[in-house]
Amino acid sequence: MSPLEIVIFLPIAAALAIWLGAPARPTSLFAALVNLVIIAGIAFRFDGSSLGVGEFAHVSSRIVLDNPAISFAVGIDGMSLILALLTAIVTLAAVWQIVADKSAPFHIASLLISAGAMGAFLSTDLFFIYAFHELALIPTFLMIALHGHGDPANRRAVAWKTTIYLGVGSLVLLAGLAALVLNFSEGPVISFDLTSLLQQTSSVPAATQEWIYFTLLIGFGTLVSLFPFHSWAAPAYATAPTSVAMLHAGVLKKFGLYGLLRIAQPLLPLGAQAEWVQNALLIMLLGNILVMGLVTLHQSRLDDMLANSSVMHMGYIFLGLAAGTELALKGAVMLMFAHGASIALSFALCGRMRNQVGTLEFSKLGGLATNAPLLTVLFGFAAFASIGLPGLANFAGEIMIFAGTFDPKLLSPEKLSSLQWTTILALWGVVISAVYMLRAYRKLFFGTANSGHYLRDPGFSQRVPLVLLAAVLLVVGCCPSVLLGLIQSAWAAAKVASL
Repeated sequence: MSPLEIVIFLPIAAALAIWLGAPARPTSLFAALVNLVIIAGIAFRFDGSSLGVGEFAHVSSRIVLDNPAISFAVGIDGMSLILALLTAIVTLAAVWQIVADKSAPFHIASLLISAGAMGAFLSTDLFFIYAFHELALIPTFLMIALHGHGDPANRRAVAWKTTIYLGVGSLVLLAGLAALVLNFSEGPVISFDLTSLLQQTSSVPAATQEWIYFTLLIGFGTLVSLFPFHSWAAPAYATAPTSVAMLHAGVLKKFGLYGLLRIAQPLLPLGAQAEWVQNALLIMLLGNILVMGLVTLHQSRLDDMLANSSVMHMGYIFLGLAAGTELALKGAVMLMFAHGASIALSFALCGRMRNQVGTLEFSKLGGLATNAPLLTVLFGFAAFASIGLPGLANFAGEIMIFAGTFDPKLLSPEKLSSLQWTTILALWGVVISAVYMLRAYRKLFFGTANSGHYLRDPGFSQRVPLVLLAAVLLVVGCCPSVLLGLIQSAWAAAKVASL
């Protein structure tokens, strides 16, 4: 069994063991820690310079069907390695911070979501890429409905809304993937093998590429909460248990972006470059940044603010996809990692605050820094990273995206294009995010306690996952080359340089 198969199936085995009666916390922590060690070891020794177009390292394949040709195949390049590393880090932090009185379902659901995300990022067969993502959605729905925050009727309503939106998005995505496979397969055998598809020279007409790409954009985009298919996301994250919110917002939501980068962009370059597709994407991503930014400004609860902020920041990553330049797409991958770590830290702190003080209403809180200096500093890390402060991980990704949209190859001597005007408008999103994040920081941690609520710093053990996520933001922010070297190898493998 390859190491990639181990990191996919170890969380599933741990979840099964917990279901059969194994102690939940030690079992889930052991599985998460082993996965992090394996992925970190692969990253430390990884050299993608020898990988060609559509090639992966640590390849393993097991035939499932001959026709259609479906195999349980895994492989890794720089881009998938970065997202696997993000998954391992957030999984460890998520299961570590589950409080002791929570029952086994919290650990089982977190492990299954982690396994689904790992499988989706490491599989090299389109069937299993799709199937693993669907596996991760099932515990998400169930945990929101059964163990989410709020009254039971609201939890069930949010779960149903999330199920319907993501179910429809998955069906649209399935239709797009089926169309792609059928148009790319030559001869009597229908192949789902991503490696062979990436190595083919596409003969699909431009018009066909356009509608397939747009179908994939809507399917993947719904899973990422692309405007206007976004309204499921904020209620789901605000209602979900803390560990589920950390894993879904921090990791699983990146699947749609990964799918566009891994599948749609390299296989359908003419579709990605079509003017009407580009214009539609620019309008939608501006909805994420500006409309959702204004919505976030008006939130009165911390969990609602963080949930809407997560939706807003997806617009910057879509801006990198729209630009399609090397710098912008590298920035998109960087920002996927950085956003995953920062939003996971934000939801972890939000959950701890909810458990201790019993409310997340800004109007009822204040002065929390008095008795919780460490949590105040950690929330500052999460808030300033979300804003894009230099020295933290989000800044590197955002500045690369903005600079990539002004690549000399995209500039016209006569006038700015719609892409550049979109970037100028998107920059106002940075101002909006600074306003709502700094205002929330002031209302929560400074001033005086409005209702006698006080927050305490956690004990040493419970500080570990929070400090881990903050350290990741700081290390990657100060040394972005840690990830950029890996992204370069992913760049060649994804054939994005041809865009």
